[in-house]
Order: sequence, then structure tokens, then C-alpha cells
Amino acid sequence: MALVNAQTFLLLAVFSCMFAIGLANYDFNWGPRTWNKTNCPYTHPPNATQTSNRFIVGGSENWHYGFNYMDWARKTAPFFVNDTLVFKYDPPNANGTGFPHSVYLLPNYRSFNKCDFRRAKRIADPTQGAEEGFEFVLKKMQTYYFACGEHQGIHCKTGNMKFAVMPLKHWRF
Repeated sequence: MALVNAQTFLLLAVFSCMFAIGLANYDFNWGPRTWNKTNCPYTHPPNATQTSNRFIVGGSENWHYGFNYMDWARKTAPFFVNDTLVFKYDPPNANGTGFPHSVYLLPNYRSFNKCDFRRAKRIADPTQGAEEGFEFVLKKMQTYYFACGEHQGIHCKTGNMKFAVMPLKHWRF
């Protein structure tokens, strides 16, 4: 009797799973009287008239060693396509003292996580962050990984001089 009950339970469980999977994959066409799919906000075209924003990286702290830029990016988000990031930092002193900074664009998360600059692209050298700063426009909807590559990546590894952003498209609602 126990074997029959176990077989019945197993058969019922398999049938229930197959039925649930079948319903989940079925393309229901509800028609015009119930669900109007054109009113879904995710189907609207991008808003071309939306203005872009300009963000100073780090806010009033600017781009320097020891500030948590991942936290800044998380609190400042969301970023959108065509927004501009402004990296402001002090240029190196004429006598060679001070701490120069730069801006690198890292190719992927692994390089970002390990502060590996072997395949990174330097987008701003130590002199470009002075005065008005270096501007970088987020042109695509992709993840951008930024870091300071000075002193063989020490600023990235121990100084928290790295962050990632994923700009979104502007949508009309």
C-alpha cells in the first residue's frame, strides 16, 4: 500500500511540475479587452528630449585617496546615458611632491575587482583633473569601471579610488 501511495504522489508531483512549466512558457494572447500591453511602461520609446546631468565624482570631496567612491556612486545613482562624470583632482606639484591621480577605464569586473590595469585604458592623466576637471560622457548603456591607476594600482587597491556605474536610458512615462 505504501508503494502505491508513493507512486501516486510521485506521479502527481511530476504532473504538477509539468503543468506549471507549461503555463509559465505559454504565450497568452488576452486580446484587447483585458491586458493592454501598449500601456506597459517598459514598451515606451526612449525620451530623446530628456536633459543629461553633470556629476562631480566624489561630490565636494573630488577625486582623492581614501574616499569611498563605490558608496558615492551607490548614493548618487541612478546615472543615465549621456550624463557626464567630472573628475577633479590636484595636479602633481612642480617639485615632484604630492600624490598624482589619474583615471583609468577598466575592461571588466575581474580587472576592476583585482585592480588589474594590464588591459585598462588611461582616459585622464595626472594633469587633466585640475581646475574644471576631466569630463567623461556615459555614451552607452553598459557598465563602466573607473579607477585610479597611480602607484601601480595602490590607490585603487587600498585607497578605494574605484567605482562602477551602469547608466540607464531615459524613458517617458
